[in-house]
Amino acid sequence: MTERILGLIPAKGASQRLPRKNLSKLGGRTLLEWAVEATNQSNLCSKVIISTEDEEVAHLARDLGLDVPFLRPTALALDPASVVDVALHALEELDNLDETYDTIIIVLPTCPFRSSADIQGAYDLFQVEQRPCVMSVSEFTHTPYAGFHCDQAARLTPLFPQHIGKKSQEMPCAYRPNGAVHVLDVDRFRTERSYFFEPLIGYVMPQERSIDIDSELDLIIARSLLSLMPDIVS
Repeated sequence: MTERILGLIPAKGASQRLPRKNLSKLGGRTLLEWAVEATNQSNLCSKVIISTEDEEVAHLARDLGLDVPFLRPTALALDPASVVDVALHALEELDNLDETYDTIIIVLPTCPFRSSADIQGAYDLFQVEQRPCVMSVSEFTHTPYAGFHCDQAARLTPLFPQHIGKKSQEMPCAYRPNGAVHVLDVDRFRTERSYFFEPLIGYVMPQERSIDIDSELDLIIARSLLSLMPDIVS
C-alpha cells in the first residue's frame, strides 16, 4: 500500500511577540512562502495544507496553490494552544472529509532557511531507521550547561553545578529543537498527543539554517544572514 503523507504548515495570524510574523517579508518573500516552497520541492507529500484562523493568511496560501480545507478555531491560534493541538485538529478535520494519512510532516514557517533537502533528510531518517518520531535540531550556540537561574533577589544559582568552571568544549554537546521539520507516525502521534515521544530521533541541521524567527530581532538577524549568504538554502 502506498504511504499517505500529509504536509502541514501551521501559520496563524495571531502571533504575539512578532505580530503577523508568518506574513513577514524575508528576501522579498513571506515566511509562509519560504515554507511552502521547501515543502513542495521535497516532493514527499500526498497533500500539503495550511492550518490558520486568518483569512488573509488563507488567501495567500490559496494563491500559492495550497489547500485550505478548513479554518481552525480562533482558540487554536492563541496561547496555550500548541502546534501539537493544531496538528491533531487538522487530522480530525481531514478525517471528517474521509482523508486519512500514515505520516505527517509538520513544517513551521518560522524556520525559513530549512531546505527541501532538510525535509527529505528528516523523512529519510524516519523511514530508514523505522522511527516513529523525527525532529530537526541544531547545536546550541552557547552551551546551556553553563547556565544559571536568577531569582527575584538577583541571586544566581548554577543549573548544572557539576559543569561550573569547565570550558565549553569540556561540556556535553546539547541540541535544541529548531522548528524546521517534524516527521511523525500518525497513529503514534494520535496516541501520544505529543511530538516528544520515544524513540525520538534528531535530524541535525547547521546553525545557519536553523534560525527560528519569533521576534523582530530574529527577523533582523535572518535578513542580515541572507544578505551575507544569499545561497543559504541552495
